[in-house]
Amino acid sequence: MAKSMPKLSVERIGKGVTGACIALVALLVVTLVAMVASRGISTFTVNGIDFFGFLTGTEWNPHQMDENSQPTVGALPMITGSFAVTIFSTLLALPIAIGSAIFVVEIAPGFGRRVFQPLIELLTGIPSVVYGLIGLGVIVATTRDVAGMFGYGITGYGIFSGSIVLAVMILPTVTSLSIDALAAVPNEYREGSYALGCTRWQTVWNVVLRSALPSLMTAVILGMTRAFGEALAVQMVIGNAAQMPTSLFTPAATLTSVLTMGMGNEAMGTVYNNVLWSLALLLMVMSLIFILIIHLIAHKGAKHRG
Repeated sequence: MAKSMPKLSVERIGKGVTGACIALVALLVVTLVAMVASRGISTFTVNGIDFFGFLTGTEWNPHQMDENSQPTVGALPMITGSFAVTIFSTLLALPIAIGSAIFVVEIAPGFGRRVFQPLIELLTGIPSVVYGLIGLGVIVATTRDVAGMFGYGITGYGIFSGSIVLAVMILPTVTSLSIDALAAVPNEYREGSYALGCTRWQTVWNVVLRSALPSLMTAVILGMTRAFGEALAVQMVIGNAAQMPTSLFTPAATLTSVLTMGMGNEAMGTVYNNVLWSLALLLMVMSLIFILIIHLIAHKGAKHRG
């Protein structure tokens, strides 16, 4: 019989392995943040582009100089496009996700857990390019045809099409987290509500949803984070026009679509390349803000329950 390792040796090996993993993850995070930050700020420190002009400018043409002999690099159109598709896709997906979660947890838990929830989660495995192709062939074409029936000549590309595609993409994430949020509500809350004479829907609305509100907010923010950082599917249906959107049906652009189109076409160290790194830095900062909001909501929810 093989001799087992001493407990002290196993303890040291376990601590060493876990410590190495933590150090590796910390090093990776610090390296990525430092690399993006160093390259992103070079637009302002090396090329001398005004920071506030970069955030508030409405024209995007890095190869063209403005009256101050600076590249025209206003990022406001892309910032607006990113927030627009994120907000509208969340508004489209949220009611469906909450309704699906209520069905799975409160209405038909047996069928919901065995059939409906796995069916929703299958959407997670579909590649982004497939969503983009479906959006291009169905949503964009249908929007263009329906608008043409009413005499509006539009291309079908724009924030509207991008929002629908993103709503379908974030639906599994928001739905799964919402199901977990409702399932985590103690059954004693429901039983107490029924004992007071409340109906099922009164209990769901006044007890279950309110108790699960912090977790539901976390699900929403995670869905928004996914939508904000999505690139390929949105790029295929939004139109990729770096201009201020005037409506939901005019071609627009997002931070990610401009990044994916331009990053491989410019040499390292050029002004255009540095500006793209600045867009990446802006995108990373917004994602970190979303994550911070999630932690604040979770902390407040834990404090409320405690």
